[in-house]
Amino acid sequence: MVEIFDYLVQLFYEHGFNIYMVGGLSRDYLLNLTLKDYDFVSDALPSEITKFLDCDDCFIKYGVIKTKVLNKKIEIVTLRKESDYIDHRHPSKIEFIKDINIDYLRRDFTINALYIDKNYNVIDPSKLGIVDLKNRFLRFIGDPLTRIKEDPLRILRAYRFIKKYNLTTSNETLKLLKENEYLLNELNKEKIKEEIRKESL
Repeated sequence: MVEIFDYLVQLFYEHGFNIYMVGGLSRDYLLNLTLKDYDFVSDALPSEITKFLDCDDCFIKYGVIKTKVLNKKIEIVTLRKESDYIDHRHPSKIEFIKDINIDYLRRDFTINALYIDKNYNVIDPSKLGIVDLKNRFLRFIGDPLTRIKEDPLRILRAYRFIKKYNLTTSNETLKLLKENEYLLNELNKEKIKEEIRKESL
């Protein structure tokens, strides 16, 4: 992974942009676990990235670029701000930004909102991510109920993380997860199956 990140850092730097590890990649990297997801964010716009990187741009309107580096599938997302969710899955509006301190607010859990920069320094905008990772504690970013209603798949994701990483969480969070399981009925069944399949990975 280091080779992939160093390559991307140099490539983006040469074109005047920054790139960071984030999400499952930074979380598992810090836990010294086997890396399976290669998630990155950048301050470069999708249209700028495609000028110097051969990409699958099917999801470019969402700021998502998919490509391969050293035979590994990677995903690069432009830093962004999201407005109200319209279907329990997708935001009604996306605004590309440059500020990590705004980008992190759209993420689900504090342990998934740790950014690692080109020097392998950890940036923790929530001020709780590192502590929660160390204590194996699952905490939503912002209001838990809002995060759940935005995307009910986060319910399954929370259960999966608690089990996989041997995490604890608050009684309030457990109560909210249970009380809102009915929202899963409003989601695409394939999305639910996909999330459940991740439990065995």
